[in-house]
Amino acid sequence: MVLGTTSGAGKSWLTTALCRYYSNQGLKVAPFKAQNMSNNARVVPGPAGVMGEIGSAQYFQALAARAEPEVRMNPLLLKPEADTHSQVVLMGQVSAELTAMPWRGRSEKVWPQIAAALDALRAENDVVVIEGAGSPAEINLHASDIVNMRVARHANARCLLVTDIDRGGAFAHLYGTWALLPEEERALIHGFVLNKFRGDASLLAPAPQMLQDLTGVPTVATIPMQWRHGLPEEDGVFDDRTLSAGTVHTTVAVVAYPRISNLDEFQPLKNVPGVRLLWVRSPADLAGLKPTDWAVLPGSKSTAADLAWLRAQGLDQAIAQHAGQGGTVLGVCGGLQMLGEALIDTAGIDGNAPGLGLLPLVTTFEVAKTVQRTQAQFGAVLGAWAALASVAATGYEIHHGQTAQHPAMAAKGDVAREVIPGIAWQNPAGNVLGVYLHGLFEDAAVLHALFGAQVPTLDSVFDGLAGFLGSSFTPGVLDALVAR
Repeated sequence: MVLGTTSGAGKSWLTTALCRYYSNQGLKVAPFKAQNMSNNARVVPGPAGVMGEIGSAQYFQALAARAEPEVRMNPLLLKPEADTHSQVVLMGQVSAELTAMPWRGRSEKVWPQIAAALDALRAENDVVVIEGAGSPAEINLHASDIVNMRVARHANARCLLVTDIDRGGAFAHLYGTWALLPEEERALIHGFVLNKFRGDASLLAPAPQMLQDLTGVPTVATIPMQWRHGLPEEDGVFDDRTLSAGTVHTTVAVVAYPRISNLDEFQPLKNVPGVRLLWVRSPADLAGLKPTDWAVLPGSKSTAADLAWLRAQGLDQAIAQHAGQGGTVLGVCGGLQMLGEALIDTAGIDGNAPGLGLLPLVTTFEVAKTVQRTQAQFGAVLGAWAALASVAATGYEIHHGQTAQHPAMAAKGDVAREVIPGIAWQNPAGNVLGVYLHGLFEDAAVLHALFGAQVPTLDSVFDGLAGFLGSSFTPGVLDALVAR
């Protein structure tokens, strides 16, 4: 099990690398995270083949393990819709009952299904690599814990505790986390891991030995900082230090509203030569865009609320100005819904709001949620997006909204071009495109059509991570962790 002293310490990255490392040893491997809080989700099979949702991190960990991603790998997913409210997804399906239930009362209700999912994966695999959440030493949460030490105790897992040394205070974080755990849980910690280290490792001495003298736990790895590891960011935004090589010919400016979802799907663009990714939070961030640069409205877990935020920042006018000058605009899922004329919500799912009016569409929110993998072919696409014409794409859909042509506008002759039935539309000028299909930029055919580029495959990324572990860990430690 991989635990962390804080969120962002490197648990997801290390878990993914371990999945590929052990798979490369010829072992049958599966990832597991009891509870994930993230608006980055993927569509995977559940019981009886019904499609459901899990956190993106576990999806990629399963691919690293060469396993078919499925809902048991992340039985509980919390998708934040506001600062104090999350949609609850249990075994891949939205649960209205659990969503309405207080957090502390929810834990005991879901634990049996979490434990059953973990036990089944353990029975079917040689190795299960478990990821914790946040810190295991949050003493206000310990009594109702279902994701950290309760899981570790249930599985009698051999645990690594990882910390981000780049933040500073790493040894205090490690010691403090260990010290706050009950004695029987400390015994499960088999090694400390220093992640994101920059500098001369010899300067760390004598701290690792002093820490071991205090705790009995060795520091088993010092992992150097990596800016280009190739994995999508699970919770954070991308970083300009991850720019691809070459002269920039296209800026892709992604609006970073508060409830952005599925931001990980833009990861492949970081590896396209000549493409610069930019997070947008104010009109000034869009001021220098050329017409050939993209303004992107990504997915949102709360479309109406994020649209209100966008207006409050003045970004609605900036995007309209870019589009009005012939600038390239893309809306994905919630972003597509924002591009239309109106959001209609009679079911209390998301909220009512006027849209940005860049596509003559209207979206109605429904209680039933579309959760599916999708293969589709673009029809005749014009203008800035013409390169997508006839391209077959594979991705996934996760949305409550159903979008269609605005009937009154159609009667007046203002009709959106439906370039994939029920999934994608563009304006008559051809510079504005809205799609429900997530994962477009993970499709090699789409990337090649748009940029003539090929990017590193996920398999090569996973193998690179696994190889990196071999040079960072004390010899023999990784094999000992899974020795029977």
